[in-house]
Amino acid sequence: MKTLAISSRTICGIEELPVHSAAGVTHVLSIIDPGHPDIHHFEAYSKHLRTTLRFHDIIDPLPRQIMPAKEHVTAILGFGEMLDKGAVEGTAGHLLVHCHMGVSRSTAAMVTLMAQGDPDAGEDELFERLRHIRSKAWPNSVMIGFADEKLGRGGKLVEALRRHYGHQLNHKPEYAEWMRDLGRGREVEMALPA
Repeated sequence: MKTLAISSRTICGIEELPVHSAAGVTHVLSIIDPGHPDIHHFEAYSKHLRTTLRFHDIIDPLPRQIMPAKEHVTAILGFGEMLDKGAVEGTAGHLLVHCHMGVSRSTAAMVTLMAQGDPDAGEDELFERLRHIRSKAWPNSVMIGFADEKLGRGGKLVEALRRHYGHQLNHKPEYAEWMRDLGRGREVEMALPA
């Protein structure tokens, strides 16, 4: 992997942030809704580098909401390049990526960063790693589509996402109703057998 400085990865929601304050987090990617107040939990963290992106967790346009866009994924990849440039072999960094619940935007961002940092890794392997980090991962499909395109994965990341959705529905069938209630039924229909 190129990002030699990152040896630990954490995904969480806002309410879980206090739990990780003593975990030696060195880099944080925050993805929160536009208009959400700044997060003060980080005042209890040791010195770290943090980037904040603001857009909504939606997959279809909605009034007064900001869709995930190519420029957001470009910013995530820029964050990944910063991790790579700051990498020092032999050091141990801890990357924390969070959104509101630690389920969708943050997991899409983390798998994007892992795909960027390990371009030789297979797509299904990346999603398996993601589930190891965050078992309830349901990555935002719009973000994954943009990541697939920007990383030159030729549709393979999106196909692996469909298998990941299938895996999640096999293990957490309640996700189907939850995602439909959130207006994400199209992702449930995307699911392929794992």
